[in-house]
Amino acid sequence: MPKFLVVGEALIDVVHTPDGVVNEHPGGSPANVALGLGRLGQDVTLATWISDDDRGQLISEHLADSHVVVTDASRGADATSTAVARLDDDGAAAYEFDVNYRLPDLGPVDGYAYVHTGSIAAVDDDAFEATVAALATAKASGAVVSYDPNLRPSLMGDVATVRPRVERLVELADIAKVSDEDLAWLRPGEDIATVAAEWAKTCQFVVVTRGGEGVIALHHDGTEIDVPAPATDVVDTVGAGDSYMSGLLDGIARMTGRETARDRLAGLGPATLRGILERAAHIAAITVSRAGANPPWETEV
Repeated sequence: MPKFLVVGEALIDVVHTPDGVVNEHPGGSPANVALGLGRLGQDVTLATWISDDDRGQLISEHLADSHVVVTDASRGADATSTAVARLDDDGAAAYEFDVNYRLPDLGPVDGYAYVHTGSIAAVDDDAFEATVAALATAKASGAVVSYDPNLRPSLMGDVATVRPRVERLVELADIAKVSDEDLAWLRPGEDIATVAAEWAKTCQFVVVTRGGEGVIALHHDGTEIDVPAPATDVVDTVGAGDSYMSGLLDGIARMTGRETARDRLAGLGPATLRGILERAAHIAAITVSRAGANPPWETEV
């Protein structure tokens, strides 16, 4: 079975609903991707930074219940990070973060067929260069590298600082998934397809999610694929992009196998990729139809 390593933050989403109810759910973009992969039957390990406090224990148990292995080195934080999500009447979330992160000791990364990272941790001041080095090592060993910027402007700071870090990670990635909102902040005023084509010069696939407008993807041969979003009743959008990312990676892993994952990835044609994108959209639609970052199990898909 393909082995995944996911690197990045895990935290608690403190969700405020429009009617005043407050709920706490384990979250964090990379942790959500790992959770989705585990529920889809993949062998996945998460390297993150959490505490042994009550919230850290909640995260550990939540991930373990979905067959995600959290590395021992991940449990060194003084306190577990939080993200306060305030939902509007349409279920869309605005976030405020209190993040405590450092890159844990990853150990050897050359035993994984797939390595994924993204969001806050990937561009963290203290962790960025070490993350780049780990991805480069994984890629040199033949792993498929994937990256989702999942940008948080309120936490990441000035775009002039963030942009070169994001684009350096894109250059290392075989698969890049990005939202239209992220691109609007990162590359304001630029055409989405033009930016995707630029990124596809180094990536095998670039996927741009556009919420209810669906997805556009640029295949490495230059083919553009447009996939509409499935109709669904939205409860909230927490974890939707992460669920899509896990569905995308799961679909690719099912088509590539392990030992020659990178070579077979390059051989996936546009028609096969379209099927993978449609399945990932279905997985994300299930997630937004219920509260919190609660991606589906393989049997639900």
